Amino acid sequence: METNKGYLSLVGAAFVAGLLMTGCASQPPKAAVEKMYVFNCGGIEVGDISLFTGQEQDKGKTKTFSVSCYLIEHKNGTLLWDTGLPDALAQLPGGTKMGPFTLSVQKPIIAQLKDLGYGPENIRYLGFSHMHGDHSGNGNPFTKSTILMQTEEYDAAFGAEPQKYRFNPDYYKALKDNKFMKLTGDYDVFGDGSVVIKRAIGHTPGHQVLYVNLPKSGPVVLSGDLAHFHENFEQRRVPVLNFDKAASIQSMDNIDKFLKQTGATLLIQHDAEQNAKIPHAPTPYL
Repeated sequence: METNKGYLSLVGAAFVAGLLMTGCASQPPKAAVEKMYVFNCGGIEVGDISLFTGQEQDKGKTKTFSVSCYLIEHKNGTLLWDTGLPDALAQLPGGTKMGPFTLSVQKPIIAQLKDLGYGPENIRYLGFSHMHGDHSGNGNPFTKSTILMQTEEYDAAFGAEPQKYRFNPDYYKALKDNKFMKLTGDYDVFGDGSVVIKRAIGHTPGHQVLYVNLPKSGPVVLSGDLAHFHENFEQRRVPVLNFDKAASIQSMDNIDKFLKQTGATLLIQHDAEQNAKIPHAPTPYL
């Protein structure tokens, strides 16, 4: 492994670049999901929010982003959604500054899983919303999992030029021999409609979001980077370095329609204000 300085330089480069950068029935099926755990997988202090809104009046304004990962317990297995910023950042109290961003991790995701009695070998499915470093930063330990990924994202992440898409293969290269399910659209993970991957390309070539029907709270959609906070979703604002602006807006329109059809709540993974209001591990989100 590289020195902390070199390693964290890779973290910062992948993350900064990564940051800037339809299907179910209208009535949700009865939940077969037993519970979901929300993990704090890091934090980002953004020094210039105009990088995300594109609005001149936002230049120099600051905002805190959460970084969330999720463990879904279903009667037929487990699914981990995203792996957050690299756990190596936990070695730096207060985080590290990279340009207009300060990146930090309070507690490694592997330790949070251990607190619940899980190791990487217990995760049946691993789903990445996309492969930017704040969502794939701890991919390597999960060599026993089946990876659920849109075909375009697989081709970008494991092809000849992952850096072209602002991906850092050092975070996930150990997964190359895993079983992959390469998707070309929506995918019903457990076959009962309770956990469904929704294709939502634009932020990256194969970006996707996740529908989860919780037993008490009802359906939610885990956003990935469909939008980084609610105002961007509501106003269809697209960060300048998204892979495809038109596809990003179309995906927001599609998911907005899906939310209305299903009554699902959109959980925006980087929205710290919303994130503070929901249960976090070890308390389950039911």
